[in-house]
Amino acid sequence: GVKMKIADLKIYSVRNVTPNRGGPYFIFVKLTTDNNIEGFGEIYGIPFRPKVVEKMVEDIFERYIIGRDPFDTETIGRIVYSSNYGQHPDLSVGGVLSGLDMACWDIIGKSLNKPIYKLLGGKVHEKLRSYTYLYPANLHPEGLDSIVEAFGDAEIAPQRASAYLEQGFTAVKFDPVMPMSAFDPRQLSLEALDNAEMVTKNIREAVGSKCDLLIGTHGQMTTSSAIRLAKRLEQYDPLWFEEPVPPENKYEMGRVAKFTTIPVATGERLNTKYDFVDLFANQAAAIIQPDLGRIGGILEAKKIAGMAEAHYVQLAPHLYCGPIVAAANIQLATCSPNFLIQESIEKMSGFHAEILKKPINWQDGYIIPPTEPGLGVELDEDVISDYLYDGDEIFIEMVNEPI
Repeated sequence: GVKMKIADLKIYSVRNVTPNRGGPYFIFVKLTTDNNIEGFGEIYGIPFRPKVVEKMVEDIFERYIIGRDPFDTETIGRIVYSSNYGQHPDLSVGGVLSGLDMACWDIIGKSLNKPIYKLLGGKVHEKLRSYTYLYPANLHPEGLDSIVEAFGDAEIAPQRASAYLEQGFTAVKFDPVMPMSAFDPRQLSLEALDNAEMVTKNIREAVGSKCDLLIGTHGQMTTSSAIRLAKRLEQYDPLWFEEPVPPENKYEMGRVAKFTTIPVATGERLNTKYDFVDLFANQAAAIIQPDLGRIGGILEAKKIAGMAEAHYVQLAPHLYCGPIVAAANIQLATCSPNFLIQESIEKMSGFHAEILKKPINWQDGYIIPPTEPGLGVELDEDVISDYLYDGDEIFIEMVNEPI
């Protein structure tokens, strides 16, 4: 048969609704082939305003994507990665490539009438264990205060954990040392260490052994401070200690890992296999959390998952954006032997479900992989057209004062 070509691009910057779980907006792309097969993708966390990101996507599409065979994901990935003689991990190029690669795989699956996981080794897991952050119970927009309270209040956090346990979750995540700052890493005060320990102790007492505790820190600590905190939290046996130090220095993260029995998890701020190879070389993580909307898409994620597997490192894909990245995560998780647990935004209900034609299937603490072709979900373009984003905030502002 005649090979199909990528013919058209559409970009949707979509406003999230209160309480903005998964960020203030989502950026989706749609590629259409010359034989009218559509594929969806999503771009995560580029640190520019949505209108700028849209221009970046258009630029890459016009230069490298239009007219290509969507099956040629390896070639497309190499050419985009190497654009302007770059050939270096880059979160902006990585984000653009991720959305476009995802859309190509959606097209590939649809053209073959198979889910993507069937093309990457097939179904290894019948269902995927999931976890959620301890989100505040109230529905006002998630100001930093309500988040800090839900994570770091020794009375409120255990109540939230118990509520999620009742919903069926077997793991919950919280950051007991919020907030974070542009001036991190810092040395935590004794007061902050005491509070983090009390929060973790109270959550453990509230849920017992029915629920894993995931320490979801955000790189706030120096190596020495992270080790001091880990020593206090070890007795509560968390499943992981996430981004104990910032992602820039994988040697120091390796030092944290050597000094604690808590498995270190990281990866949401990394891009490409080259960032991850340094992590593995330094034995800096037992669990990796690639974000498929940032690292280069599904093909790169499968390679990284394979590298991790050879190091006995487990896979827990990151999700703090929209449902298309969630769908890509689910495809990768389903076919990866070293999959551990999938980040979920509560039960993937609310706005995440509203903008899909059929919601992601979450049942009793697990996500059930779809059997439909491609990504297994379809964006509802009629619904999202009511939520198009014309603002100019950026994804996440760090506190710009030292704490």
